Amino acid sequence: MSGSNDHIDASQGRYGMASIGDAVQRLQQGDIVAVPTETVYGLAADSTNAAAVAQIYRTKGRPDFNPLIVHVPDLAAARRLGQFDPLAEKLAREYWPGALTLVVPKTDDCPVAPAVTAGLDTIALRCPAHPVMRELLNQSGLNLAAPSANASGGISPTTAAHVQRSLADNAPMILDGGPCQDGLESTIIAIRADGFQLLRPGPIALEALEAFTGLKNKEIQHLKIEAPGQLASHYAPSKSLRLNARSAAPDEYHIGFGPVAGQANLSATSDLAEAASNLFAFLHRADSSEQSAIAIAPLPHDGIGRAINDRLARAAAAS
Repeated sequence: MSGSNDHIDASQGRYGMASIGDAVQRLQQGDIVAVPTETVYGLAADSTNAAAVAQIYRTKGRPDFNPLIVHVPDLAAARRLGQFDPLAEKLAREYWPGALTLVVPKTDDCPVAPAVTAGLDTIALRCPAHPVMRELLNQSGLNLAAPSANASGGISPTTAAHVQRSLADNAPMILDGGPCQDGLESTIIAIRADGFQLLRPGPIALEALEAFTGLKNKEIQHLKIEAPGQLASHYAPSKSLRLNARSAAPDEYHIGFGPVAGQANLSATSDLAEAASNLFAFLHRADSSEQSAIAIAPLPHDGIGRAINDRLARAAAAS
C-alpha cells in the first residue's frame, strides 16, 4: 500500500518471485511502486489508470504540465501507444532495451491516462533493460508510467536509500535493485517529420545518435515542454551548488573530477561514464554532509559529459 514503506531486496538480480508478485499485485490494483531501472529509480504506476497516475504526481509534488515516460516491454507494445515511422523504428531496434526515450505521435486509440502526456498529442516511450523492471512489465501486463522516484525538482535517486530519503513518509513500496548502472536519466529525442531533436541528453550520447542515423540534431528554437527534464530548475540539492570549482571554500563540500581531487571524486581517471554513474549519489552525499554548500569540479562537455553538465546546470539554477 502507498505510504507503507515496504522494502523488498531485489539487489544484483537475486529478487524473489513472490516479491515481484507483490509489486505486480499492487500495480494492478492501482497503487504505485518505486522500482530500479538502469538509469535511475522510477515511481511506477499503470499508465492507463488515471487515479494511479494522479498518485504519482501527488507523491512527487510534480507539476501536471510535465509529461511522464511510459515504460514498455518491447517495440510491439510501444506501437500500440505511439506511431513509429521508419526513423523511430530504426532507433528502437538499435537502442532498446536501453536508455533511449522516443517521443512520437500518440496512436488514435492510445489508452494512457491524459495526465501521462500532459494533454499533448505525443507520448514519450522507453523499453528499459533492467531485469527487475522488465520482470514487472512482463508479469503485470501493464505499460508503466514512471518518472524518477524522488520529490519533484530534487536530486534523482540511484539507490533505494535515496528514494526513501527523498520521499520519506510518502515513499511507497520500494524494490531494491542495488545502485543504478547508468546513473543518469535516459536520453530523450523527439522524432520529427524530417529528423530528430534532442530534448534531454543522457547516457546515449548525441554524437552516437547522429552517427547512427546520419542525421544532425535539430536545435530547439523555442522551449516547449514535451518530455521530462526540460524545466530550467531540476535535479537540485537543498544546498547551493557552485559549478566549475577547482577548489572549494571551507563551507563547501567539494566534488572532484580527474586531477581535481575534491572530497569525493566522480572519476579519478576522468572516465565520464563512471562520473555519470556516481553523479547523483555524490550529490546526495554532499547534500547530507556537514558543509552548508556544494562545489563541483569542471567536467568536459563532449559525449556523456553533455548530459552531466545539463543536469548540473539545472541543479545549480535553483541556487
